[in-house]
Parts: sequence; structure tokens; C-alpha cells
Amino acid sequence: MTDVVGFEELRETWKRLAERMAEQSWPEGCLYVVATPIGNLGDLGLRAWQALLRCDAIAAEDTRTSRALLDAWGVRTPLMAAHRHNENQAAQAIVERLAGGARIALISDAGAPAISDPGARIVRRVLEAGYRVTPIPGPSAVIAALMASGATSDESPGYAFAGFPPPKAMARRKWLRAWARLDVPVVMFESPHRLGASVEDLATICGADRRLTFARELSKRFEQIQTVSLGDARAWLEDDPHRSQGEFVLILHPAQALAEDGDGDLAPEHIRLMEALLEGLSVRDAARIGARATGVARETLYAWALRR
Repeated sequence: MTDVVGFEELRETWKRLAERMAEQSWPEGCLYVVATPIGNLGDLGLRAWQALLRCDAIAAEDTRTSRALLDAWGVRTPLMAAHRHNENQAAQAIVERLAGGARIALISDAGAPAISDPGARIVRRVLEAGYRVTPIPGPSAVIAALMASGATSDESPGYAFAGFPPPKAMARRKWLRAWARLDVPVVMFESPHRLGASVEDLATICGADRRLTFARELSKRFEQIQTVSLGDARAWLEDDPHRSQGEFVLILHPAQALAEDGDGDLAPEHIRLMEALLEGLSVRDAARIGARATGVARETLYAWALRR
């Protein structure tokens, strides 16, 4: 009996909420950019669900992947493909439909479209054509990982989203070196088969003490979020083969500030040398070689490089 009462209450609640959604503005000739679940089907927002129901068509990154989500939520809105390889053509087709007063939803396979996934070209084309774009926020792997990492705070809320590192080794190291110099947490994605190489590169570039958060399979059954030092990161992965499986968000924490006693300003020639060394070496190795070349204490050079 309790279950039946709970079901009836739930149905009435959804009915009231759906009625409130119906009272909101759903303008025609508008592109609705809709965030969808990153793993858990229950994370689709009520407003997102209503937008998908009310639109005349849904532009999807992969229509087969999206069909599973739409079927689960009882959405029968027609799908059209809008992926990386046809984005320009899809944008033109969407603009033409908006001109006729249609409502079009834009979704990616998971999360927020037009950020790391396709969709930005479509958004720009729609805006250039003078039509409205309405974002409907929701699940985000970036925000979910940050929420559970402790890498940010209300006093220091800044972070950088870097996306996927380049697949080739030299380009990846150059890319990681540039992002690692920021003094805010850096959020990036990585695929399982390149995860080990990226972690090794980060340890070489940043040193063993820098912290890294692994956020794996977010919102799914085997979700795992763990922060370790880069010196321990490879061992943590190898300790359980399952830890290298799934979809990954990595958060590179900013370098911890060291005590500034004795960290006085470097001479210009020492700065030039350290900047050159840091182009190809980790902070630790650059400080070690710089100390030998200049006579400046290694700790001073190390602290300067971290602040830099």
C-alpha cells in the first residue's frame, strides 16, 4: 500500500510540474541547447525533458546513442544528425527550419553541447542568422568532477577546462606543459588507452608532489573519484585493472605555494635560463640543472618555477 501511495504522489507531483512547464515561454524559431545525462538516465532535467518533447526536431550528435535516452523518457520527437562531419550542413538545415517557425533542440551524446562536443558552429550560425538560442543547463562532467574533487572553493573558484590532450606524444607534452603552468585547477578529459601515457607525462612535467584527481565513470554504477599525488598516480592505476577502464575526467591541481623565505627575485639572466629549461624539462629537473649552472639554491629556483 505504501508503494502505491508513493506512486500516486509521484504522479501528482510530476503532473503539477508539467503544468508549470507548460505555462513557461517556449518561443518558436528558437534553438534549444539541451544538456543531457553523462551516464545516469535519471539526471535529465524536467525542463530539458519538456524541451525535447515540445521541439519539432532534435539535432543529435549520434542519433542511435540519443535514441536510447529519448525512448527511456518517452520522447518521440524526430531526430536529425548534427555531428562533427556534417555540422555546417546541419546548421544550414536548422536555420532554414527556424525561419519557418520551428523549435529545434540540440543535444550531444552526453553532457552540454557546443563545449567539448559538436554544436558550437550550429550555435554561431543560428545567432548570425538572427534567431534565438536558449540554453537549458544540466549534467556536466566538468562540473561534476570539480564538485567532488575539493580542487576549488568559494574563496578560490577559478578553474580552466582544457578538453582532450593531443594524441601524439610530443604535441601532448607541449600541451600539458602549457596548461600545467596555470595557477588554477585544470580539468581535462582522457581516453582509457592514453591515460597511462598522459599521467606519466604529467608526473615528468609537474613533479611527483603535484596532485591529480581521477574522476571515472561519473554518475554511473562504477563511479570512482580519487585524488593522489602524481608520484603515486601510476601505482594507483595499476593497483586495480578496473581503474583504467571507462570515461575519465582528470583534474590537475595547482602547485602548492611554498614558503617564500629565501625566494628572492632572480637575476634576469637566471630567469632567461630557467624559462629555457622549463620548455623541455620538469620543474624539478629545471631547478636542479639551473642550480648547478647559476649557483642559486635549488629550492629557490624550484619555488620560483612553481609560482611562474
